[in-house]
Amino acid sequence: MASFDNIRLEKGLYTSGKSFTEALESIDPSENYIGTELEGLDAYQRQLKRFDIKVSGKNSDCIDKFFRTTDSAALFPEYISRAVYQGAQENDILSRIVSTVTNIEGMDYRTIFCPADDINKVPAVINEGTYIPETKITTKENLVKLKKRGRVLSASYEAVRFQRLDLFTVVLKQIGAAIAKAELFDAIDTLITGDGNGNFIEEFNTEASGTLTYSDLVDFWNKFDPYKMTTIITSPDVLQQLLKMSEFRDAYTGLDFHSTGKLITPFGAELYKSSNVEEGKLIGLDRNFSLEKVQCGNIITEYDKLIDRQLERAAITTISGFAKISQDASKLLTV
Repeated sequence: MASFDNIRLEKGLYTSGKSFTEALESIDPSENYIGTELEGLDAYQRQLKRFDIKVSGKNSDCIDKFFRTTDSAALFPEYISRAVYQGAQENDILSRIVSTVTNIEGMDYRTIFCPADDINKVPAVINEGTYIPETKITTKENLVKLKKRGRVLSASYEAVRFQRLDLFTVVLKQIGAAIAKAELFDAIDTLITGDGNGNFIEEFNTEASGTLTYSDLVDFWNKFDPYKMTTIITSPDVLQQLLKMSEFRDAYTGLDFHSTGKLITPFGAELYKSSNVEEGKLIGLDRNFSLEKVQCGNIITEYDKLIDRQLERAAITTISGFAKISQDASKLLTV
C-alpha cells in the first residue's frame, strides 16, 4: 500500500465514483496509521501535512500554497468542498428535521409508501391458525423532484492567490450557509405542500386569529398521537410570541436563554426559527418519521477549473430533493 508522502494526486481521483477523500482512503487507508502521530487524520488531511499546507489559524497559508506543485493543486477542490460543507453544517437545521438521507447516482428516484392506517394500526392478538395482518409497502406514484442549488465563484486567481486561507474559508462558509438555507426552503416546502403525491400537511388554526396561546400549543401537541412532536420550526414573528408567553418565562428557562441563547423547548420539542417559514406559521413534526432527503453526492465542485487555477465561474453545487415518509408525522399551525 502506498505511503501518504509518495501518492500521485491527479484529477482522476475526482472521477472515481467516490468522493475525493474516499478515493484517497482506498489508496492510503487511515487504519495503517493507528498508533502513529498521524492517527486521527484522514487521507486528505495527511496530504495537507505532506505539503505543509495550513488551512486554518492565524498562521494559515496563502491560496498560492496549493499551487506550488501539480500534486498539491489537486487538493484545492477538496478544500473548497470542505469549507462550503462546514458552512452548511454550522447553519444547519435540516439535519434536525430529516429522518434519513438516501444517496443516489442517477437523477430519477421513486421512494416507498406505507398507508398510515396500516402502519399505525395496533397489532391484534394472533391466535393459532388465524390470519396475520399485513403491512403493504409500495413505491409512490411520482418521482422525487431533485433540484440543483449552488453558487459560482467569481474571482481571478491573481486577485486571491495571496489571500490567507483562513479568510477565504470564511467566504466559502458563507456559500455553504446559503446552500443550507436553500435546501431548508425545499424541505419546508415539501413538508407543507407534499412531494407531488397528494400528501399535503394537515393544518390547524389557533382559537383566536393572530394570537398564539399556551392552550393552542397544548391542543396542537395533543394531535400528534401516535407520533411525537419532537421538533418545532416557526417563523420569526411566531417565535417572538412564544418567547413572551408567561409559561416559558420561569426563572430557569429565562436564565438558560439569556446566558446561552438556547431556546425554550415546548413539551420537550427542539425549537428553531427560520425565515423560510411563512409569517404566522408554526410547523410541528416527528423528526423520526417525517422527511427523507435524497441527494446525488454531496458538495460538488468544478474540480477541472479549480485545479487549473480558473476560479472565475467555477460552480459549487448540490443536487437534492425531499420526500415525505409519513404524512401524519408533521402538522401546521396557523396563528
